[in-house]
Amino acid sequence: MSLRNSLVILAAGIAAVLGLAVPALAGDRALQEVMGYSRDGRYFAFEEYGIADGSGLAYVNFYITDLDTDQWVVGTPIHMQAEDEKQSLFALRALVRAKASARMEDLMIDVPAQILALRGDGTVDVDGFHLRFGVPGYSPDAISGEYTLSLEMFDASAALSCTDWMDTEAQGFALQLKNSSAAQIVHRDDTLPRSRGCPVTYRIFGVYLPYNAMEISRAVALISVFAHGFEGPDRRFVAVPLASAH
Repeated sequence: MSLRNSLVILAAGIAAVLGLAVPALAGDRALQEVMGYSRDGRYFAFEEYGIADGSGLAYVNFYITDLDTDQWVVGTPIHMQAEDEKQSLFALRALVRAKASARMEDLMIDVPAQILALRGDGTVDVDGFHLRFGVPGYSPDAISGEYTLSLEMFDASAALSCTDWMDTEAQGFALQLKNSSAAQIVHRDDTLPRSRGCPVTYRIFGVYLPYNAMEISRAVALISVFAHGFEGPDRRFVAVPLASAH
């Protein structure tokens, strides 16, 4: 038995003896780091990483998205999981980045990404279904344009048998981008891909743009996907190009 599982059992036992309520230690909330854009703005790279529920092992997933096709680049995602609890998350991330470096170099992904707007995990009084942003200039108050992202959820058909796992249907999402003159759908799920698992809910996480870009044709939204996991909801991410209106 791992130390992590032993501590969970011990905490539950103490709570039972003392009659105390202890927060559930379950689920897996991945973090993310955006690696940047290609020089022509076509490719967007980011990694997600965390400690898997159930196994307690570190994992890293590295994605490169072709923003023109809204598809993963051939050879990605790169998935790695630690062999045992002795292999740290820090060490595993270094291995994955080394493995991805040749593909990053081939695609000339060396332009930093700037954050236009971000909903941090500890932000209060924000619903996670709307996010306003603009394009920054060179002075603190110089922001051009005003855009609003809105997220809608609905029952969706999934590649997996989600109804066998959950009491409800798997959830898909649609993302709308609105400015002062128009609104357009930049993403709407049909059948959910197998990689998405069995989502139970979504939240808007943030919006990114290539460094020094002055308009949003290469903007990307990261969406938090909370899917049914081994011990609780598992958070992963999906990148949505904001130019992919349909």
